[in-house]
Amino acid sequence: MTISNTRPITPELIAAHGLKPDEYQRILDLIGREPTFTELGIFSAMWNEHCSYKSSKKWLRTLPTKGDVVIQGPGENAGVVDIGDGDCVVFKMESHNHPSYIEPYQGAATGVGGILRDVFTMGARPIAAMNALRFGEPDHPKTRHLVAGVVSGVGGYGNSFGVPTVGGEVNFDARYNGNILVNAFAAGLAKTDGIFLSEAKGVGLPVVYLGAKTGRDGVGGATMASAEFDDSIEEKRPTVQVGDPFTEKCLLEACLELMASGAVIAIQDMGAAGLTCSAVEMGAKGDLGIELDLDKVPVREEHMSAYEMMLSESQERMLMVLRPEKERQAEAIFTKWGLDFAIVGKTTDDLRFRILHQGDEVANLPIKELGDQAPEYDRPWVEPAKPAALAESDVPQADIADSLLTMLGGPDLSSRRWVWEQYDTMIQGNSLQRPGGDAGVVRIDGHESKALAFSSDVTPRYCEADPYEGGKQAVAECWRNLTATGALPLAATDNLNFGNPERPEIMGQFVHAIKGIGEACRELNFPIVSGNVSLYNETNGQGILPTPTIGGVGLLGDWRKMVRIGFAAEGEPILLVGAAQNWGTHLGQSIYLRDVHGRTDGPPPPVDLAHEKRVGDHVRALIVSGIVTACHDLSDGGLAVGLAEMAMASGIGAAIDTPSADPIPAFFGEDQGRYLLTLSIRPDSAEWEALRAEQQKLGVAAALIGTTGGAELKLGQAHAISVEKLVTTHESWFPRFMGT
Repeated sequence: MTISNTRPITPELIAAHGLKPDEYQRILDLIGREPTFTELGIFSAMWNEHCSYKSSKKWLRTLPTKGDVVIQGPGENAGVVDIGDGDCVVFKMESHNHPSYIEPYQGAATGVGGILRDVFTMGARPIAAMNALRFGEPDHPKTRHLVAGVVSGVGGYGNSFGVPTVGGEVNFDARYNGNILVNAFAAGLAKTDGIFLSEAKGVGLPVVYLGAKTGRDGVGGATMASAEFDDSIEEKRPTVQVGDPFTEKCLLEACLELMASGAVIAIQDMGAAGLTCSAVEMGAKGDLGIELDLDKVPVREEHMSAYEMMLSESQERMLMVLRPEKERQAEAIFTKWGLDFAIVGKTTDDLRFRILHQGDEVANLPIKELGDQAPEYDRPWVEPAKPAALAESDVPQADIADSLLTMLGGPDLSSRRWVWEQYDTMIQGNSLQRPGGDAGVVRIDGHESKALAFSSDVTPRYCEADPYEGGKQAVAECWRNLTATGALPLAATDNLNFGNPERPEIMGQFVHAIKGIGEACRELNFPIVSGNVSLYNETNGQGILPTPTIGGVGLLGDWRKMVRIGFAAEGEPILLVGAAQNWGTHLGQSIYLRDVHGRTDGPPPPVDLAHEKRVGDHVRALIVSGIVTACHDLSDGGLAVGLAEMAMASGIGAAIDTPSADPIPAFFGEDQGRYLLTLSIRPDSAEWEALRAEQQKLGVAAALIGTTGGAELKLGQAHAISVEKLVTTHESWFPRFMGT
């Protein structure tokens, strides 16, 4: 059968597919002839950044991915971590940045749908979702529209599918004006002996298409996601996928039922690059060829070309290698759930990727080389410049109480209630903490006491000032947030969002952030088991802030000992653990400098990983012992903001001593590795003396800084603020901004 080509391959067509001339020459050398139009599309999909990681692979290999509890690290649809008793948690985070800027509702919705499929493709039932959202400055003309669309899309898909959204982040910065970030996280539960992988096995076995029909939506989506934006952005709207959460819910149930039947040999979600990427990955991993007959693919539009079918990113679809004797049983399951089931090909022993369409062979390519021979670049990079240290004399003064209200009422630190109340946070009936605390917590069905904690963290302004310290801090804060609930951090997933890697200064940010992330993960025993890289996040040459988001999972052995951030009772001692005698010292890159004084100078706070581990392990042990009644880690805004958040969460005030040092850095410094605890034991008790002796032995600094009680928060000599005033200020910004 001769290869059929329907369109001449021109330099303009090659460039339109995101391929550089040397990459096209690599294709010619690899296949020994000019590719067909369909083959060009396949190479474009497989060799773009989104699928091949060609600019990042070298550095991703340096990350720690193994550990005592790691069952499956990077390379599959999601990572898998053992949680004991024959159970495991399956989780991953991925970006849907470019689609969400072009079409915010569907971009965000299909981002949620895609990450949920990654989880249940592995054989896990999703139990939790999170999202990390970054938008442009609030007064930019597109920001409110984007916020409304993205939040509605996240809620519309997740709520309808039936998974609780338990946490996340929302931030604003002018650097995201032309390129917002939508990072979606999902986690699911499975049995350790019931994990399904994408590696095809066996020759001559049926390759089965499952789920929804193929349309023209999303054609070229992966290539679009690997390109910078410019003023022609609206022309890319057809590359955004359209989601249907109700179909996805049926697909989940059908897949899990089919998996339980023993029919599945291999399964792969049709995500980026659709049928192309899923088929190539299944075959290449199993050292097998794949032959597809596109005439058998269920379609919802007429006259679709082979190119369109291979590159469509229509949602709610799976590809599977099936045991032949189970075909009828499998088809009956999918018919019952109202889903398409079609045998569209077979596995072969020749390591070729063959595509047949209307009697023609429109592609015949070496399957392993499509992935293995993708370009891999060692991009040039430059050392990021570090900001000068702040002089001790350069600490601007302001009224502490007024400054706190300014910060709490601003875009970054105000309540996100407007956002998370649009999400179903309680569906499935296992959520133990709603958004707004340090981490979401979900009880594990079938266990009397076990629960999982989830958090997502990064501080982009730190990462721009010093990508290495910023990368460390993102990991450390995620680890701290899990610890603050009482959970033992198990493992992490990452979503590395950066600008154009062909610019050495951007590649320098990426390299140093990876170095910081890797060091922190090793020191904290917090391996990266899955993740995603999103590059070219810039518009007209304006890049985003470097944003390496870290999503983490922790395990609570007994959720009844879990703590929340809100003060539990009046008259309890407040202990600041992990702080030096001065409580706080570091103001560089702080919210106080930025929101109160309009300054963004100085280095970010350094992260002492040995200190983080020592203090966090001590705090977790105290929580497990049962003497901790509330806990909150300190981050953005420092001690004052942490105290205010604890007061607002409970409706209980506090009186805080006057610090012995300058109160501005003491209350607003963003020093790392610190926790606020309230305890059920009295400072004049034997238990207190034993605690202090233990802290001295461990080398953990802790200061008794005040007592809970009353209806006001009083910070040293500053005038008191009523808890009611704190709440009103904190809750008002978002609804006012959104016009509700």
